This record gives sequence, structure tokens and C-alpha cells, in this order.
Amino acid sequence: MAAARLARAAPTAAGAALHAAGGRLPLPGGGGHHLLGHSQGGMYPAGFVYIFMGLYYATGRGTDIRTAQHIFAVLYLATLLLVFLIYHQTCKVPPFVFFFMCCASYRVHSIFVLRLFNDPVAMALLFLSINLLLARRWGWGCCCFSLAVSVKMNVLLFAPGLLFLLLMQFGFRGALPKLGICAVLQVLLGLPFLLENPIGYLSRSFDLGRQFLFRWTVNWRFLPEALFLHRAFHLALLAAHLALLFLFAFCRWHRTGESILSLLKDPSKRKVPPQPLTPNQIISTLFTSNFIGICFSRSLHYQFYVWYFHTLPYLLWATPARWLTHLLRLLVLGLIELSWNTYPSTSCSSAALHICHAVILLQLWLGPQPFPRSIQHRKKAH
Repeated sequence: MAAARLARAAPTAAGAALHAAGGRLPLPGGGGHHLLGHSQGGMYPAGFVYIFMGLYYATGRGTDIRTAQHIFAVLYLATLLLVFLIYHQTCKVPPFVFFFMCCASYRVHSIFVLRLFNDPVAMALLFLSINLLLARRWGWGCCCFSLAVSVKMNVLLFAPGLLFLLLMQFGFRGALPKLGICAVLQVLLGLPFLLENPIGYLSRSFDLGRQFLFRWTVNWRFLPEALFLHRAFHLALLAAHLALLFLFAFCRWHRTGESILSLLKDPSKRKVPPQPLTPNQIISTLFTSNFIGICFSRSLHYQFYVWYFHTLPYLLWATPARWLTHLLRLLVLGLIELSWNTYPSTSCSSAALHICHAVILLQLWLGPQPFPRSIQHRKKAH
């Protein structure tokens, strides 16, 4: 699998080289090769192309798989370091949980070192972005966030949380330059492809309507295939996703007592001046935003496990409801791991995964507030 993945990078590398030399770059929608990407003929954004083209040449045109595995092993260790730096600033998760994060997931080790997917690359850049946000380097954090999106589109699941944090911290006008960084970087990275075939690049790289194969789904195996593929089912999931995001934004994240439209104002002009964001508020918002998206995904494939695997300890331990004991949290982690290691997925494994997701969502809703009511608002209440 790893060998085939790197070997299929040949059209990508050759296409980029042709473009640099002034030749025609083959793109989806036209003749010739499509860029390396989805198993159904799609493609990934430009950042992926550059990274895997580099891997292709660094591994003897995709023949030295051992070197590629060593590179991904280093990436795995770097990802763990970035995750530990994030958790170190929260002081919420007991140390024994990190044993499970490092040693207990065969599936995650396989995704990184055996399969050489681009998902780990995107998530490593995402965790780097979060570390920069925690260090109050908002511009650089947005830059790394955009780099992560350029590797794989799933990082956009964090975008609603990031947008909320930017508005809360800077207001609408202050957030625009940060959002501009994200947009400009996407344009610069995709410029060679945008100049050649903008419609083909945008429609395939950021294909929100992509159909997934039922045989690979991890989360919806208990449904009939016709329902899984039905457009109405996809729209219902999208509606539920957006509705839950709005509920969390209105009821869990926005706690000043003002209208949520106050986030559009300059912070100095709000009735309740915002307090500096704490690490737990930043992490909770981003991880919850991503988790909600995963719960309502049209399909989860096995490599998608890394989209949220490293966030699960925080989601379970940071703001736990009282009824969620340590033993129950470990049981939830174990069942999620078992569901992702059941191949092919079954109705039982998919149902168990959804039950675990529902437990986490429920405790995120019922647990202690990551955003307490503002001090000024509490004083007015007295």
C-alpha cells in the first residue's frame, strides 16, 4: 500500500516539473493523468502535491519505502511532541492517559508509518498551528492552519471554532487580516494550478459533494447502502452539523450576556470587555468544533481516525460531567479504538462508535462551562 501510494505520485511530480519547465500541467477535467488524490479520481489541495512530490524524489522516485517510513516515524514523534505541548498547558488530563495515546492504537501507528497517508501531515501542521495560537501568535497560527488545509480539507472542521476565537479576540475588523492570511496562502500555493485550470482545481481539491464508497465506511455500516448514498441523508447530516455548531456557539462558547452579534464589534466597544482567552478556552473550542464535524461526517474511512484521535483525551477529561467516571471514560476510549480496528466495519462496530460519540457530545454539553459568565455580568446579576 505504501509503495503504491508513493509510486502513484509519479504523475504529480512529473506534472509539476512540466509546469515549472513551461509545459502543460495535467489536471482533473482534462486529458492525461489526474493529480494523486482520492481513490475515485479526485485530488487534494496544492500543499499535498508539493509535500508528496518532495517525498517522491526523496525516496528514489517512490522506490525506497523504508526511507519514507523513517520520515513518517519522525513525523509521528513530532506530532506527539506538539500534542504534549498542547496538553501541558491545560493540566486537565491525568498522566496515565498519555500511555494509551502513545502505545494503545495500532490503527494510528499504521496510518502514520505503514500507510503513509497525508492525513498525519495535515494534523501535524494543525497541532503546530494550535501551539502558535496558544502562544498568542495569531498571524502565524492562521498561516499554519492554512498550510494544514492545503494538505487536506478535513482541517476545515476546526474552522468554525477558529473563526469564533478570532471574532472573540479581535472583532470582525480585527479578524479580517488573520482570515486574509489564510486566503492569500491558499491562492499562492494553488497559483500554478489556478492559472492552468481554476475550475478543475477548485472543484476537485475542495469537493464538498464528493461521494464515498459504502464498503469503506466506518461510521454508517448499519445503514442500507441506498440511504447512505442518498442526497437527503447528506443534507440532513449537514443541517445537524450546523445546528449543533450554532448551539455550542450560542450556549457554551458565548457567555458574556450580550448578543452574539457583539462579537462583530471591536472588543474595546463591547459592553463587556473580553477577558484574555485561556489555553483551555482555545483548545476546547477548536477540539469541540472538529469533533462535532466528525460526529456528522457523511463517511469516516480508516485513515480519518487521526483527525481526532489525539483530541479524545482532552474531550473526555477536560470538562467531564460528574456521571462520567474515569472507568467509563477509559471504556469509551477502548470502544472507539475497537470500532476503528474492526475491518471490515460491521453494524455493531459502527453503532458502538456512534454511541461513544454521543456520550462525548453529551458530556461536552452537560459538563462544566469552558467559558464562564464574565465577571462584570455576574456582578450585574447580584
